[in-house]
Amino acid sequence: MPDSYGAPALVVSCEHGGNQVPHEFAELFRGREKLLESHRGYDIGILPFAERLAGVFAAPFEASSVTRLLVDLNRSPGSRACFSEISRPLAPTERAAILRDYYEPYRRRVTERVAERLAVGSSVLHLSVHSFTPQFDGRTRKTEVGLLYDPAHAGETDFCRRWREVLGRLDPALRVHRNAPYRGTSDSLVKTLRQRFGSDRYLGIELEINQKFPVGPPQLWQDIQSLLEQSLRAFLG
Repeated sequence: MPDSYGAPALVVSCEHGGNQVPHEFAELFRGREKLLESHRGYDIGILPFAERLAGVFAAPFEASSVTRLLVDLNRSPGSRACFSEISRPLAPTERAAILRDYYEPYRRRVTERVAERLAVGSSVLHLSVHSFTPQFDGRTRKTEVGLLYDPAHAGETDFCRRWREVLGRLDPALRVHRNAPYRGTSDSLVKTLRQRFGSDRYLGIELEINQKFPVGPPQLWQDIQSLLEQSLRAFLG
């Protein structure tokens, strides 16, 4: 961590943890079971790891098990990606109800968790934990672990540089990339919270893990999880 931050308090969130469909929308998703089970329905394999990470560090934790195909909690309400091609055709009143019942409560809980930690500590490291599909648009992604941050945020830049260095020492073969497979400045929950809390005390990092690990050999996935835990101890104690 940058010296000016000291040891931060950790908050963990998981926006795409599950692929559940609320009962009132069961008919809307009838016949789309295969899509719900795909990477478009949720971040495959990531919820148990996010729970484990929060538990290891005794960190506040928030997660959603509602499918992102109903509403994407990691996108702004005005974004076209907030609703999928399945939920977007719903009437404006129905979409407003989804935001009221599922989107806004989740966002509010994460915001409160961060605010509570800031109230009793000097800084917060908010890890928004995700997984990504190994193949996209017919191409195999080389990234195995992605650290997404805002390059204009000196604290986030320094933290991710140091985190990558620690991971490289622990496992030189692991392909850890910064701002890949996505950009850290893209529309997201952490981007919204950066704007709310500022860059002096809030570090919003999206941790992206290749889904080849959670769906691959169980021992390898356990090793990757342990490696990530061990690397974070260098910053969190």
